[in-house]
Amino acid sequence: MLAVEDPATGQRITAVPDCGPAEVDKAVRAAAEAWTAWHVSDRHAALTSCAVVVEEAAPVLAPVLSEEQGKPLHEAEAEFAGAASRFRYFAGLRPGPRADADGPVAAITSSNFPVQSAVAKLAPAFAAGNTVVLKPSPRTPLTTLHLGRMLAQVLPPGVLTVLTGHDPLGEHLVAHPGIRRVDFTGSAGTGKRLAAASVPEWRRLTLELGGNDPAIVLPGTDPAAIAERLFWSAFANCGQIGVAVERVYAVGSVHDGIVEALAAVAARVVVGDGRIPGTQLGPVNNRPRYDRVTGLTDEARADGARIVTGGPLDGPGYFFAPAILADAHDGMRVVSEEQFGPVLPVVRCSTVDEAVGLANATAGGLCGSVWGADEEYAAEVAARLGSGTVRVNAHLAMSVDGPFAGSRWAALRE
Repeated sequence: MLAVEDPATGQRITAVPDCGPAEVDKAVRAAAEAWTAWHVSDRHAALTSCAVVVEEAAPVLAPVLSEEQGKPLHEAEAEFAGAASRFRYFAGLRPGPRADADGPVAAITSSNFPVQSAVAKLAPAFAAGNTVVLKPSPRTPLTTLHLGRMLAQVLPPGVLTVLTGHDPLGEHLVAHPGIRRVDFTGSAGTGKRLAAASVPEWRRLTLELGGNDPAIVLPGTDPAAIAERLFWSAFANCGQIGVAVERVYAVGSVHDGIVEALAAVAARVVVGDGRIPGTQLGPVNNRPRYDRVTGLTDEARADGARIVTGGPLDGPGYFFAPAILADAHDGMRVVSEEQFGPVLPVVRCSTVDEAVGLANATAGGLCGSVWGADEEYAAEVAARLGSGTVRVNAHLAMSVDGPFAGSRWAALRE
């Protein structure tokens, strides 16, 4: 069995099945049999029914999501609302003759947005006529398992199967000869292993990998005017978002003002159990991630960075107050590697050219942003960033029908 932990207490909640090759084979065979009728059916009504299921499940499953993932309850509820909207959006589409209906799809999701990540894969796959075997993160399997059982009640048998288990389960699933496409969200390291497992069968791949997104703050920017938006672009979901701001390049004299303004926002944030009303940031999802964020912060401080505010909190659970690091530099791992947690380094740059060069000097290129009073000039700077999606004076501004793409290690689509 696979234990499920409450990150607010560090205690075990329950356990779910730890599936292996036998369960993978059974699920893929069922998906292949279901595909024969599913890909030629009218799927509009089924997708609409899925949206209704997600909406009706929210009052029951949002607390479960908050308990196993750590996010505040209102954010868990919002995740269900967004997932229902995504099903409705794809229910309204009518695939053309070139729609991709390969057959059974292996969908592997992340721990930061278990429901949203799952439905972002399920909705387009179903709309195109594919069946899906879904594997949630071993850190957050419980909500997905419950939701999968509910969705199975409005879908034909075999169209959706949820398999829970430790990480090797994903490689077993991807390597199965009956799988036709792989859709994965997670780390670059895991993505490489899954890509290697797919090679013998020449799988088609969609991989959304790590980001380490940069934000450039231009000279003349009013720190107070952007601090709130910039802060939450970095720290929403306790910083556990692949497209979050994870390093800030402050050009010229704006560095100190940005650090001070961000620290002021951080000091007001309520950190606590996500099930308690008023909580704005819950705990980090799991112990290894908490230890990594703590270690990166300690390393940076030893290397000359100044922790203006934030850090690990005493008591049970994996609570970490949002940390702002001043005078960071690119030689630090907290800058050069994706932290995926509640810490934000601010790097002082002398020129815009230097900031652009440092922002682009990374293997990941998911998203990026440029912040400044002159939006026309900010847009010119934004055009020089090598990220898949770049915004001006905004960062976390995504929609179901908006553009989203990565570059370099951040994403691979074949």
